[in-house]
Parts: sequence; structure tokens; C-alpha cells
Amino acid sequence: MDMKTVREQAREQLKGFCRVCPVCDGRACAGEVPGMGGVGTGSAFKANMEALARVRLNMRTIHDVKEPDLTWTLWGKKLSMPILVAPITGSSYNMGGKMTEEEFIAEMVAGAINAGTLCMTGDGADPRMFDSGLKAGAEHKGGTIAIIKPRAQDVVASHLRAAEKAGVLATGMDIDGAGLVTMAMKGQPVGPKTFSEMQAVISTTKLPFIVKGVMTADEADEAVRAGAGAIVVSNHGGRVLDFTPGAADVLPAVVERVKGKAIIFVDGGVRSGADVLKLLALGADAVLVGRPLVIGAFGGGREGVALCLNQLKGELLQAMLLTGTADVKNVPSSILYGR
Repeated sequence: MDMKTVREQAREQLKGFCRVCPVCDGRACAGEVPGMGGVGTGSAFKANMEALARVRLNMRTIHDVKEPDLTWTLWGKKLSMPILVAPITGSSYNMGGKMTEEEFIAEMVAGAINAGTLCMTGDGADPRMFDSGLKAGAEHKGGTIAIIKPRAQDVVASHLRAAEKAGVLATGMDIDGAGLVTMAMKGQPVGPKTFSEMQAVISTTKLPFIVKGVMTADEADEAVRAGAGAIVVSNHGGRVLDFTPGAADVLPAVVERVKGKAIIFVDGGVRSGADVLKLLALGADAVLVGRPLVIGAFGGGREGVALCLNQLKGELLQAMLLTGTADVKNVPSSILYGR
């Protein structure tokens, strides 16, 4: 199996929902929510790509870095790379339904594990979405992270208990799902959380808790003060609010505020290993990848997912060699041009 084959098969399987464009930049699918596009004009989706494109790498080849270390450890789990699978649901209404929700997340989880990393599983309007993630988590103890929508407090608490029972490594909430169009269409009550509500949610579980969807330094600080062990800088792939900045643009301010107080993930627009290295140099501890792995899953199942992840890993290794970066756990900002 190779990437050309995966992409050709995915294009057929995702027909009408994702065009598997040569460059996945949100232009062809702008406004397609449900679907794989960004909300409204698609500006927020495109902003993720544009923010990353503005970051440039200094090439250095006279140095002693021969074998860069790509391994990264998350809450006792050693990973082959600081790249995780973002939580994605909605196979039926976002991706065309050629795979069931259960089949889709099973392939995503297995592909991530085969590549030596982890998959975050998501939540959605159909209970089968969250339940499918938990089923995959139960089959791979400690191999998944369950992310919950900002539902009513009692529902979140129930989901947290189910996640603990499944044996997931960690859990969390994609707080930016508060305004999801698809949730509203399905009559699912979601909404913003107050600081005290976030504290209450996080105190409900003994598992490490991730707050996903942080786009300002002050909210990063609030999430950490509420007890979050990690945050994800993310605009939800540009799928919830038009005209937000790109994740890479707001990352430095978040890093300045909470670096060392919580693990910092970033999600949005990652298409290459060089993109990963840029975000690590901007201060992230690890990155999440979403849309490219949907193509991997629909084009080649778990093998396709692992192939995509390993390609990112190989590109990251090459970028580290060509910038003199020895360790993903200590990426200096000096590898970035103009910094």
C-alpha cells in the first residue's frame, strides 16, 4: 500500500463529502458543514493553513545531530512521535457513511497504535459516536483518550464514568463544540461552561483531563486553574466559528502564559512533518492531526492511517536533521526564521 493508492481509494469512498484535494486547504469545501469543510466562508479553516505557512525554518546542516529522538511520553505512555490522532466523529453525515461510526473509529485507533501513538476519540449527536470510541478504547486499554462535548453537567459526568470504566488513558472536553452546527441540527444541548462548571467537571474524574478548543491566553490560564492537565490550542478545524485566527498564530501567547503548567497540544492545518516541527518550535508539546487521517482510514483502513502517521514521522525526522534539532522534547525557537 502507498499514499497514491490510499488517496485514490479515499476519493472514491468519500465522494460528495471530501474531494481529497492535492492540497487540503479548505477552499473547495468552504461552508460544507456537515461535510469536511470549514463553517461559513471557510476562513477559519484556511487561517490554520495560512498561519503555518508563514512560519519558516532555518536550514542548518553543519552540526552533530545524527539520530534525532522522536519519542515522547504522555502520562506514562511512551509514544513513537509527538503526533496524536485528533478526535473525529460523524462518519455518516460528514464523510458519506461508506464506513460505520464503529468501523471508522476502530480503524483510526488501530492505525494509531500500529504507528506507535494514540488516538483521541470523539463525541457527537448520535450516541453511537461516543460509544464506538469507548468500545475501541476498551479493546486497547490505555490506547485512547475520550473527548466529550460540552453537554449538560450530569451527562458529562455520566460520560466520564463510562470512559473510566473503558480504561482510557485520559479524557477531556472539546469546549469549542459549544456551537457545533451538526449538534444543533440533531437537537443536542451543548453550550459554553463557566469556570466553576469546568472545575466541577474536572473534579468528577481521576483521569488526566484535557480542555480542547482554547484560542486565547486567558482561557488557557482558566483551563489550567480549573484543573486541566492539558489543553489543545484549536479552532475546531474552522468548523464552529468563522473568521477565527489560525492555531499557530495564537499558540505563542498561550505558551507564554501556561508553558510548564500543563501539556500544550495544538490542532489545525498540520499536513507535514515540517508543520509538526514548526509547532513544536513555537512551544507546543505535541500536535493533533485530523483530516489527513480520515483520508487514510477511508483509503486504506488501519494500514492507511498508520501509513499517513509514519509518513508524518519520516518527514519530521528529516526536518529535524535539516535544522539540527536533536530531540522533540526540546525544540528551540531558534530553528525558526526571524525568531
